[in-house]
Amino acid sequence: MKFFIDTANLEQIKEANDLGILDGVTTNPSLMAKEGIKGTNAIMAHYRAICELVDGPVSAEVFGTTFDEIVEEGVRLADIHENIVVKVPMIKEGIKAIKWFYENGIETNCTLVFSAGQAILAAKAGATYVSPFIGRIDDGTWDGVKLIEQIVGIYNVQGFDTEVLAASIRNPLHIVKCAEAGADVCTCPLSSILGLLNHPLTDLGLQQFLKDAKKME
Repeated sequence: MKFFIDTANLEQIKEANDLGILDGVTTNPSLMAKEGIKGTNAIMAHYRAICELVDGPVSAEVFGTTFDEIVEEGVRLADIHENIVVKVPMIKEGIKAIKWFYENGIETNCTLVFSAGQAILAAKAGATYVSPFIGRIDDGTWDGVKLIEQIVGIYNVQGFDTEVLAASIRNPLHIVKCAEAGADVCTCPLSSILGLLNHPLTDLGLQQFLKDAKKME
C-alpha cells in the first residue's frame, strides 16, 4: 500500500518524506486555505513547491464544476509539473471531464466518493485513482472501511485499473484497516502516519534495553 500525506503544509510534507515511506501528496481547497494560500498564482507556485519536495503523484484539485471549467483548470494544473494528478469531484460534469483527461493522457483522482456506484463510474471513465472518504462515512454511522473492501472487490472482479485511494483518514487504526481491506493507497495527516510508530510495549522495551546498556559501560 502506498502512503500519501494529506496536507498543503511544506514542513509536514518534508517530515513525512524524510521518513523514507512517502509516495505522494493529496491536497484540496480547504488545506490550501488552512496554509493561507490565496490567488491562482500563489496556488500554482505552491503546487510547484510540493512537486519539488516529493518524487511522486501530487493531487491538485480543480475549483470548477462545469465540464469546460474542470478541463481548462485541469490542463493548467497538469502543466505545472509531470507529477501533478488532477483531482476532480464526483459529479456528472466531473465524470465527463475524467474521460476527457483519460483520452488526453492526464492522470486524475476522483474525489468525494461515498458509494460503490460512484466508484464504478469513476473507473469506467478512466480515473487513475478513486478517493472514498471513509472518515466522513463513519461520521454518518456507516463503516467506511467496508466501502473500501466493496470497491476493491468490484475492481478485482471487473479488472479495473483504477487504484483505490482511502481518504479522510482519522487515525492510525484507519490506516491498518485500509491495508487489510486491500486499498492501493492511503492518504492521511502526518499525525496518523506518526501514530503508527507508537506502542507502549515498544517504549517499555526500549527503556529496558537502554537501562541494560548502561550496565555494560
